[in-house]
Amino acid sequence: MPMPDLNLLITLDALLSEGSVVRAARRLQLSPSAMSRALARLRELTGDPLLVRAGRGLAPTPRALELRERVHALVLDAENALRPAGTLRLDSLQRSFTLRCSDGFAENFGPRLLARLQGEAPGVHLHFLPKRDKDNAPLRDGAVDLDTGVVGHEAGPELRVRMLFRDRFVGVVRAGHPLTAGAIDVERYAAGHHVMVARRRGLLGPVDEALSAQGRQRNVTVTVGGFATALALARASDLIATVPERHTGQLRAGLHSFALPLTVAEITVSMIWHPRLDADPAQQWLRACVKAVCDEQLAAESAV
Repeated sequence: MPMPDLNLLITLDALLSEGSVVRAARRLQLSPSAMSRALARLRELTGDPLLVRAGRGLAPTPRALELRERVHALVLDAENALRPAGTLRLDSLQRSFTLRCSDGFAENFGPRLLARLQGEAPGVHLHFLPKRDKDNAPLRDGAVDLDTGVVGHEAGPELRVRMLFRDRFVGVVRAGHPLTAGAIDVERYAAGHHVMVARRRGLLGPVDEALSAQGRQRNVTVTVGGFATALALARASDLIATVPERHTGQLRAGLHSFALPLTVAEITVSMIWHPRLDADPAQQWLRACVKAVCDEQLAAESAV
């Protein structure tokens, strides 16, 4: 069955509202003859006369009365859908957003972000989704509103990216660990027992690349999938964890952190979203809140 001309819904709405071919034509700025031809097409499509002669006017058939409310609602919905987005009312906003991020990001920036969102839009619900990999399919299929992390080669060219902050790696050990005493050089650092963070087995990060450039490698005892797990193991053992400093500020409480004895490239943490969400006012507000919270926290750290 061929797709019907949806413009006829607007014509039908005018005819059923006005109850007159002439008035409906005037309302839609058409000629009476054009409106009569449109009514003939509508009668053919619906299999019903819709409007029949009654004295000097036209009266709706039962089928027309049944359609009048439905057609009017459809036309109003279409008009609303094609209007520019209205002003965002945060006090009455009822939305749920999914933010995919590492445990460290949620731990460090989550409380401040939640306070900001609830303060401006009490009806908003935020879902933190753990970041298990760098697959961007959840962004494309709408399962995730906003992603945070280091943009890898897997990111599609259509995705939107905005930098949040730069981060550097630091070494972390438990209080009383042998590395808390004396200078830490590359040899002492590499020779210790390490917990390595890697989402895929055999994947080397910037720390291992920097060590390899000096002809060295870490003594990796265990590999885990996230910074929170790495720090939990370091807290309860003699393992050395190497983690991003800003990402893990709260998670490192009570542990001893030290600057790495080698030059490791900083990482850039960004937020990533799909372009279909660019113009949505609520999504724009969410992204602005995430950026503001990161800026505020980094400013507070710098002031210490």
